[in-house]
Amino acid sequence: MTVARSIALFVAAALFEIGGAWLVWQGIREHRGWIWIGAGVIALGLYGVVATFQSDDDFGRILAAYGGIFVAGSIAWGMVADGYRPDRYDIVGALVCLAGMAVIMYAPRSH
Repeated sequence: MTVARSIALFVAAALFEIGGAWLVWQGIREHRGWIWIGAGVIALGLYGVVATFQSDDDFGRILAAYGGIFVAGSIAWGMVADGYRPDRYDIVGALVCLAGMAVIMYAPRSH
């Protein structure tokens, strides 16, 4: 699997997971109702499906690497969906997480 395809899968997974959690949040905290909550639950389930398309067979590695994408994606989602403005520490922290994801996922290994 190419790195580009792997990253695309991580981004798709992030859209489903972060979007799903946001929909549940909106349904409960913003009183938008059960349809929002249900859509969020479906999106969260699709996140789990998308993650299985990564070529690595180690669930722990995939989920750990995805954590870096989740951190950066959550900050980006907050900026777009809620007008959140990250400070420099948020940005540096997200970049550190993305660097960690790259090491975990794409470092050369002997199998």
